This record gives sequence, structure tokens and C-alpha cells, in this order.
Amino acid sequence: MSLSINRKAAPTVAPFILNRWSPRAFTPDEITQAELLSILDAGRWAPSAYNAQPWRFIYAHRNTPDWERFLSWFIPFNRSWAENASAIVYIASRSVIDSSSTDEPVELPSHAFDAGAASILIQLQANQNGWFARPVSGFDKNLAHAGLELPEDHVVHAALVIGHRGKVSQLPANLQAKEQPSNRVPLASIAFEGRLIHKTL
Repeated sequence: MSLSINRKAAPTVAPFILNRWSPRAFTPDEITQAELLSILDAGRWAPSAYNAQPWRFIYAHRNTPDWERFLSWFIPFNRSWAENASAIVYIASRSVIDSSSTDEPVELPSHAFDAGAASILIQLQANQNGWFARPVSGFDKNLAHAGLELPEDHVVHAALVIGHRGKVSQLPANLQAKEQPSNRVPLASIAFEGRLIHKTL
């Protein structure tokens, strides 16, 4: 489904970055294992402190036994639109790294940063492959952590809802106007030389 994207950015920003956005309207299509793994493989190539690669991608396809479990942890609002998608991928990371000198686990302060980098590469790859991905933070993280059987030293950060874009009309009226790429605050509001200058965004 085509959409005219009108975002204000410097001409040096690559189109594949500007064309990434997060719809809520999806069509209930199947995604093959090969297609999904080809998208997730992009996340492997994110930068990683110490090359620890702490990210973990735990996924479920629609119409599988895991699908309902993955949806059940979403807040009702997110479940209402996500249930039409093709796959859900929970993004987690290991918060420690095994010390090279003692082989004992030590804190890895960058684990969430690294997992975020992996997540955006997955989203960009999804768009390149003709799919859309919407990140979701509105879910019960304790239930997800237990349901995904994550060890205690792992943290679940977000879920990516992946699918083909559906019709805006399938959304509730209050969401239809929002079903378009959002713009961003001016660069001068977030980029500073030397020190942070407090401004109202």
C-alpha cells in the first residue's frame, strides 16, 4: 500500500531512513520462517560493546500456539491492532558479560543500547523487504519475562509487531488520523556542541 511520505530532513538523510515508520493497521498475512529470519538476521550486525552481542530475538508467527501467548502480555489497546499482524518479536538482552580474566559474569552497561541498535536494523530491514514493524512497549514485562523463560540476567525491552500494512479504515476513528509517518523536532532542539542547552521542545 503506497503512501506519500512528507518528512522534513536534511537532504543528506537517506531515503530508507525517512521511509521507516510504524503503522498500526496490518493485514493478517502469513510470514514464512525464511522471510522472518532474513529480517532478524539484520539485527545480528548491530554494533556491540566488546562484541558481546547481548541481544536476543524471541519470535512467534500468527496462527501458531505461541501467538496467543505473545499477544496475551500486551495491554488491551495494543492487542486490539497487533492481533492482525504476521509476527511478534520480543527484544531482550543479557545484562552481563563473562569476564575474559575470571570467566565470571560482570555488568554490561551497554546491553540495552546495543539491543536498541539491533532493533532498529531489524525495522529498517523489514521495510527494505516490503514489511512494516511497529515497536511496542505497552506490555506486562514481568509476564513476558516469565513466559519467554528468560534467565534472571536478561531484560526484555520491547516487542516488534511485523506485518504488511493494512487499510486505515480498519482502525478506530480516533487512530485513523494518526496512521501516517510522524515528523520530528528540529535538529537544533536535540543536538548541541560542547554542552546541553536546555530548551523546550
